[in-house]
Amino acid sequence: MMSSATEKSPMSAGTIVDMLLGAAVMGTVGTLLGLLMGGLVLPVAVGVGVLLGTVVGIFGGRRFLISILIGTLLGGALAWFLAGLDKISIGAGAGAAMGGFLGVQFSMLLDLRAERKRASVPDEPKP
Repeated sequence: MMSSATEKSPMSAGTIVDMLLGAAVMGTVGTLLGLLMGGLVLPVAVGVGVLLGTVVGIFGGRRFLISILIGTLLGGALAWFLAGLDKISIGAGAGAAMGGFLGVQFSMLLDLRAERKRASVPDEPKP
């Protein structure tokens, strides 16, 4: 029987951080969308956002989550600057959607670039 110090944890610290980041980012987006819809939709939107963010964090979507976070902040700031305090949640929600879209596209381009780099490096000759 192995001691608790030598047992391997099923989740690494990085995965837990990604899960918390996902829950925070997507929970915030869910809150913003719930505020826009009003009524009893708010708790459902927050719950769905936290759940989706946690799942994205489990699968290691850190770049995606960061792009959503940046989009949320920039969209909210731009809406505040252009339309005032009343429109921050609308701008932040739209910014989050754009950030998520651009984050997925950017991530795919980075993966494609890394794949091309791997393919262009010749294999070393065997002795």
